[in-house]
Parts: sequence; C-alpha cells; structure tokens
Amino acid sequence: MSELTPMMRQYMDLKEKYNDVILLFRLGDFYEMFFEDAKIASRELEIVLTGRDCGLAEKAPMCGVPYHAVDGYINKLISKGYKVAICEQLTDPAESKGLVERDVTRVITPGTIIESSILDEKENNYIMSGFLFDNKVGFSYADISTGSFFTGEITTDTSENSVESFLNEVIRIQPKEFILNDALYIYENKINSLLKQDNILIECTSSLGIEKELAKEALLKHFDVESLECFSIEDKPYSVYAAGALMQYLKKTQKNDLNHITDIKYCYDNTYMILDASTRRNLELTSTIREGSKKGSLVWLLDKTKTAMGSRMIRNWLVQPLLIEKHINLRLDAVNELFEENTKREEIRDALNGVYDIERIISKISYGSLDARNCISLKQSLQKIPAIKKAISTFDRDMLKNLSDKLDLLEDIVKLLEDSIEENAPAGIKDGGIIKLGYNAEIDRLKNISQNSKEYILKLEKKEKEETGIKNLRIGYNRVFGYYIEVTRSNADVVPYRYQRRQTLANSERFITPELKQLEDEIISAEETCKKIEYLEFAKIRAILCDNISRIQQTANVLATIDSLASLAKCAYDNGYVRPQITDDGHIKIAKGRHPVVERMVSDFVANDSLMDTAENRMIIITGPNMAGKSTFMRQIGLITLMAQIGSFVPAESANLSIVDRIFTRVGASDDLASGQSTFMVEMNEVANILHNATSKSLIILDEIGRGTSTLDGLSIAWSVVEFICNTDNIGAKTLFATHYHELTELEGLLPGVKNYSVIVKEYGDDIIFLRKIKRGGTNKSFGIEVANLAGLPKEVINRAKEILKKLEQSDINNIDISSAVADNNDNPHQLAMFSENAEKEILDALKNVNVDSLTPLDALNLISELNIRVKRI
Repeated sequence: MSELTPMMRQYMDLKEKYNDVILLFRLGDFYEMFFEDAKIASRELEIVLTGRDCGLAEKAPMCGVPYHAVDGYINKLISKGYKVAICEQLTDPAESKGLVERDVTRVITPGTIIESSILDEKENNYIMSGFLFDNKVGFSYADISTGSFFTGEITTDTSENSVESFLNEVIRIQPKEFILNDALYIYENKINSLLKQDNILIECTSSLGIEKELAKEALLKHFDVESLECFSIEDKPYSVYAAGALMQYLKKTQKNDLNHITDIKYCYDNTYMILDASTRRNLELTSTIREGSKKGSLVWLLDKTKTAMGSRMIRNWLVQPLLIEKHINLRLDAVNELFEENTKREEIRDALNGVYDIERIISKISYGSLDARNCISLKQSLQKIPAIKKAISTFDRDMLKNLSDKLDLLEDIVKLLEDSIEENAPAGIKDGGIIKLGYNAEIDRLKNISQNSKEYILKLEKKEKEETGIKNLRIGYNRVFGYYIEVTRSNADVVPYRYQRRQTLANSERFITPELKQLEDEIISAEETCKKIEYLEFAKIRAILCDNISRIQQTANVLATIDSLASLAKCAYDNGYVRPQITDDGHIKIAKGRHPVVERMVSDFVANDSLMDTAENRMIIITGPNMAGKSTFMRQIGLITLMAQIGSFVPAESANLSIVDRIFTRVGASDDLASGQSTFMVEMNEVANILHNATSKSLIILDEIGRGTSTLDGLSIAWSVVEFICNTDNIGAKTLFATHYHELTELEGLLPGVKNYSVIVKEYGDDIIFLRKIKRGGTNKSFGIEVANLAGLPKEVINRAKEILKKLEQSDINNIDISSAVADNNDNPHQLAMFSENAEKEILDALKNVNVDSLTPLDALNLISELNIRVKRI
C-alpha cells in the first residue's frame, strides 16, 4: 500500500473498515467508487467504468455519481441488496493544507433509510432485532425515519412456539432488515419465505454479540435515565437485550446521536390482536392476493387520510386490532363524533391537507440534514394547528378532548421559523439566501454591501471629490488592481498625502486609500462571508429545533391520530357504515352485512345476515357451488369483526360484536416450492397452526379442507377437524367452514353448535344463476360442471363431463377401475351391471371384517360415512 497516492491510501484505509459495503467516496462534486465497488456499481447502476491513477502499475477501476443526485443511485443499490457507506469531506478543500480530511458519516442499509425521495411515505421502514434464548424471544424494531422505537418479548413452553409467535410479529411489522442472533438466524429462510409472500425485500445481519449488561447500558445512556422502569421494561431482560443491541447497531451505522428517538414502547402485552401471515394475506388487509397491489385491499378502502403520518398510522391500526373494549370504544366514540359532525370533520381534513410529513422532517433535524425548505414545510404545517385545535376542542368525547389538550400549538417554533427563514430559500444550506432580512444585523449589513456595492462606491467617490476639490476624480475597477481612485495629471499636485500610488498611465495616476481598500475587501468578501454567517445562524436554528424534538413529535403523533380518526369517519360517511356495538356475550350478530371492498367493485352486491355465538351457532358449515359467494360471505364477517376492533364503523345495517382474540383464516393454498412444500402440505400447516393456537374466543374461517388429497382422506380430515374445533375441551371457537364435502352437513344434530347454511342458486335448464344469498340448510350439489360451462370450457368437454358424472354417481369410484366405469356402454356393456351385483356383497364383507372392540368413535363415524356413501350409489 506504500505505493499508493495519499488520497488512495486514505480511501483504502476507510475501505478496510467498511469492507462489506459499497463505499461512496466524496471527491468534489462527485461520489467516487473504486476497484471492486466500482465494478459492482458500474454493472448495477449502468454507469461508465473508467480508471484513475493511484500510484500502482495499473489504473484503479473507477466510476462516480453526482453528489446532488446520489439518493436515486443509493436507492438502486439498496433495492438490489447492497449496503452503502457515505464518506464525506470533513474540511473545506479551499482551506485545507494538504489532504482533505474524510471519514464515513453514515452507513445506509435497507432498514436505516431516512431520505424522503427513497422511502414510501405511506409505510413505515422498520429495522428489527430478534434474539432467541431457551424458550424466550426478545425483539425490538424501529423506524429511524420517524423516531418510533418498540420492544417486546415472547415466552412460551417451547422454543418452536416462541419462534412461531415471533414470526407472527415479523409478519405484522414487515421489517426491511433484521439483526438476529445465531439461534434465530437459522430461521432466515423461513422468514424470507414468509415476507416474500408480501413482496418485501429483507436483509439478515448476524448479531453484534453484545453483552446483556452493555445492551441495558446502551438504552440507559441513550434515554438519559437511571432505570428502564419508566418504559415498563426493567423486568423484561429479553426485550432490553433486543432493544439495546438494536440501538447499538443503529449508533454504529448512523454515527448519530439519534436524539429523535425519545421513547421506547413495550408492545407485547395482549393489547393488540396477533394476525398471522395467512390471515393478513387471505383477508387482503394491505395488498391483494392475486396482484399484490394496494388497490383492492382493505387499507386502500379505509385510508382517506390527508397526511403521510396518518396513512402510516391507519395502516398500523389495521394490522394490530385492539383487544381491550375500553380502547375500542374510545376510538369508536371519536369516529362517531367526527361522523356526525360532517362540516367540522371536513374543516379538519381541509386543514390537514396542507400538513407535511412532520415525523420525517424530525429525523432530518436529528441527523443534521435539515434544510431551509424543510423548515418552511414545518412552519406551514404548524401554522395549520390553530384551526385544527379550534375544531377539535368543540368535541365532547374523551379521546378527541384528550387530543385537543395534547395538541401543542408550538407558537415559539412557528415564530422562530417565520422570523428567520426566507420563504423562497434555495435547497442548499451553504449557498446563502436562507436567512430573512431583519433577523441578524451583520447578515443584513453584508447583504446590503453585496447587493448595493455600486451605491457604496459612488458614495465614497462623492466624498473624495468634496474633500479633495478634484471634480473629475473617479473610482474605477479592474481585475488586476481591484478598486482604484483615478486622478488626471493636471490635478496631481493636489492629491492628498493619504493617497497611495498604484499605477501611472499616460494621462492619469491611479491611487488607493485605506478606506477604499477596506470597502474593496468587504465588497469582494461580503457574499462569501454572508454565506458562512447564514450557515452558522441556520445551525443555531436547527439546534433550537433539536432541543424541541419531543414537543414536535407529540404534535405530529396527535395530528396523525386526528387524521386517522377523520379518515375512518369519512369512509363510514361515504359508504353508509354503522357503528358496531361491542358486547361481551360471545355473539357475532350482523344484519345485512357487506364485504367492504367487494361492494365497491360491483354494482349489485347482495347483503347477508350473520349469527354466531358460543352455544348453538358456533360452527357454520356452508355449502354451495364455486363462484356463488361463500368465500366473500366468510371474509366479510372476518373483515367486519376486524374493522370493529380497530375502531372503525362497519358495512352493515347493524352489528353486535364480541371481541375476538384472534382471527384465523385458511383460504385456498399454493405450492411453496422454495421450502419444498406442496399445496396440500401448505394447507395442512395452516390448519395445524389454527388448531394449536385458536381459543374459544377466536374467529376461524376455513374455506375447504382436504381437497388436495383423495376424496375419503380429505373428507376424513375435514370431518375430524370439525369435531376437534367443535369440542369445547379443545377449542370451541366460532367457526365458518365452507366445503364441497356435502357429507359434512350430516354433522348438524350430531355435534353441538353445528348449523348448516348454503348459497341460493337458481337452475334454468343447463344454466345456473348465483343469487349470492345465504340461507339456512345445506345442499347436496356442487354445480361444478355448470360453473365450468360458465367459464367457457368447450361444449364437447362439458357434455363428456356430464356423461362421466352420471356413470360415476352410479359407481363406487374407490373400489372399481374408473376407466372401466366411465367407458362407453357399447364397449363395456357389463361393467356397471357387474358392479351392482357385487356392491352389496362388498359392503357386507366390510361390515363382517370390522373389529368392533378396537374401533374408536372417530373410526366408527368415518366407517359409517363411507358405507353410507357406497349404499347410496347402489
């Protein structure tokens, strides 16, 4: 390395410290990359690869990007899975003697982005830590672009169960980056598999190996407290470990005090409902199943917010419904007032329309990257608060009154920004033009000199004429000598002694005076001096804002909450929703309920009633053809329940709802080839998760079970699952079960709490019409061929299917050769007759071979079901 040039040696020293990232090395107006970094960047960013002399025999590969456009290039690298280190010039090249001092000022990773140009303003950008010890998992997550910081811990009877609970938290939080200890790192593939279902890019980083004592010390030091009791985590060591390790990682990569992280919230105390990956996906809470797009999801429907802060908050509410009745009713009360006061609500929303993303402006204050335009955005946002506070203060309900009381007008901050920051300030904070006239006397004087230099020269010229009596004296300027006083030779004898000769010309003499020299220095240096003083003054303003971060954060949170509540009220008003009544009797009673999203997509949505309880209506078995509306009906009950528990009005004529602790769904399935699981295995995994974790207070939605295996296997599994859920000693949860196994309708009367429902279908010859209406009672026909006909299958396929179905209905497909059974009668004239003659004997033989003493109740039910099917087909 001794052969390298001083600059390249400086680069290599830094690269050695940050060898796992792409180093952006500031050289003037460009960020340059060298050697392997340059090759990677050239390929990934599609920019030209050049070379630079570095003192070695060969040129170093090099490429670069302009400093003013670096955000876009960083975004591309981050999105492709790279980390980026920013190396800045710490000293002014113009004033540096020798090599410019440089150092890495920040490492940017997927979870530590704060640039608004890169981030999605409607979503949080979380980084998450997770640490598994024995049967306990501590976790923490933060969004440094907003300053939010959370922690929690999970304790179960086995490490596997703790990991599963942790994965549910991962799905809720959807982090962009992980820090995991070795015990959790082995689950990296499973975490990736879960998050890829929602198209989330993540990066796993191994643990920092921080000691538990150091983790706690990191939190105490950051929050400047003597105990963590104020955050309710003093007695939660695993939460402390996860949060402390995350804080250490952030400090190491951000090289920043992170003083906008002013609080840490404990979030695993049964306050919120846990929603697993399957439920989030199947209920399409944040994205649709098919396209993965926001349009068509529940958040797309409910998010009518006016601010980015409100949008992120309503998304967070959606994925963590409340479990405490008091908290739910507080939100419902607030939404109800905003719903009823239409004019005031719209006044509030109009005022919020001009509020910028204060939360992310705060992160810029903390990072020292705040510019004058951010200050103007902050000022304009805060100026909206008086109108919002005035409107909110007229409401009576506890939540809105509390929000009004907490809404700090921040008048001192508004005045500071109004007095100091130029309205049309440029983007750069070192280019001048950012401080208003009248705020700083020295800045005013220098601006006056810079902008009015000609007047100052003319004023001095007039003064010199009067004092010397030389009428043709004039002050001029050239680049060689600067400013000078020119006197003709005829007046040379009256030139004062204080004049210092500068230049002799043919017809005149040029002089300089101390006063003119001082004025010259001020004029020439005024602009640059003014820029420096403006920057220093701006730094003082930024420091004042930094000291008030907690106040500004509280205001931002209140504005986001008001925005979210107003959004729910607006959505309820526009779509004809009603306030749900939260009860504790275990009932779900919905009159004319509607699917909130589907009704927006179709013009003739059919509403349906729903009744579920903890006694006679626990298990609702729904039969009917595909496309008839079974899935929509079940999902709308799940969505109405979830909407109520986030404090939203619901799409129904009326709704009386008991709080559910979990909503489980199993709707359809697809292969998970990455982890080597078939469709049926995925389905069984989802069912297993439900059976292990559901309680009597849960709501379970099952759309087909056992369709991925043989008919009798599938029917047996479905039957057994229904029995297990219905048994109050096992679960006893309220359950919606759609199925094509019509045999399951026989469970009504056999199992307590089971009721049959079906979808009404009208037949007209070979055609069917779906009425989308749910009625009491089961059905024994699936209309599969009719649906296939509606889908446009060729007529010859439809006709042949009808022939095959007719023959199979006369046969036992589990005991004969199917190809023979469905063959044309002319080719196999005796096949069906032969089966009829042998069928009764086979059934009798099956009964004779049964060992009654060893038969379990479940085996007996399965045997009865199988023989019943076979008898019906004789």
